Amino acid sequence: MNYGLKDKVALITGAGRGIGREIALNLASEGCHIAIVDVDENTLKTTAAEIQAKGVKSLGLKADVCNSAEVEKVVDEVNKQLGRIDILVNNAGITRDNLIMRMKDEEWDKVIAINLKGTFNFTKHVCRYMFKQRAGKIVNIASVIGIGGNVGQANYAASKAGVIALTKSSAKEFAARNINVNAIAPGFIQTAMTEVLSDEVKNKMNERIPLQRLGTVQDVANAVLFLASDKSNYITGQVLVVDGGMVM
Repeated sequence: MNYGLKDKVALITGAGRGIGREIALNLASEGCHIAIVDVDENTLKTTAAEIQAKGVKSLGLKADVCNSAEVEKVVDEVNKQLGRIDILVNNAGITRDNLIMRMKDEEWDKVIAINLKGTFNFTKHVCRYMFKQRAGKIVNIASVIGIGGNVGQANYAASKAGVIALTKSSAKEFAARNINVNAIAPGFIQTAMTEVLSDEVKNKMNERIPLQRLGTVQDVANAVLFLASDKSNYITGQVLVVDGGMVM
C-alpha cells in the first residue's frame, strides 16, 4: 500500500527506544526522512543508525522536551537540515506511579511537564513551519488511562487527558491551514516495562482485553502510519484507541 510518505520529513519525540523507535522505523520504511529526539544519547545514536540503514535521511537530537527554548532550537535545526517538517509525533512520556495521598509534588510535576508540556512545546514550535507550508500531520500519543483513569496513576491520567484535550483544541485551531491533529490512545502494550511483570500480572491484564493479548509496539506504529499518511486526510481531532477492545 502506498501511504504517500516518500521524501516527507517526520519529527518524533522519545524515539530512542520502545514505541517511539518502532514508529520511526515504520515511517522510514515508507521512505520518510526521520528526525528523532530523546534525552538518551546512546539510544539516539543506535536508532538513528538503524533508520539511516533503511536508505533515508536520519537525524538524532538530544533535548529536554520540557524546555521551550531547547525545543525551539531542535525544531529549527530539523527544518534547517532536512528542509521541512511534514509530520510531528509527540511520543515522549514517563510514569511516576503512586496513590494520590502519597504522591510527591515532584512525581506530579515531572509527569505533567514531560507528557503534557512537552507535547505543547513541540506542537507550538513545529506548527509555525506547518502553517507556512499550509500542510502537516500531528499525532499525539495519549493513553486509555487518559480516558478511563487508573488507581495509582492520577498524574499520568491527568497528563494524557490533557494531551487529548490539547489534540482537539489544536485540531480546531490548525484546520484552516490544512493541518490534521489526532491522538492515539494505546492500551497495555508489550514494552520493556511490561516484560518484567510476572505471568500472573500479565494474565490478569489479558483477562481485561477482549482480544486476550497485550498489544505490540508495531500495533501502535501502524496506527501512527495511518494518521501520518494521506489515507487520513479527512480525519482530525480524533482519538484512535489501540487497546484490543479493553475500553469499548
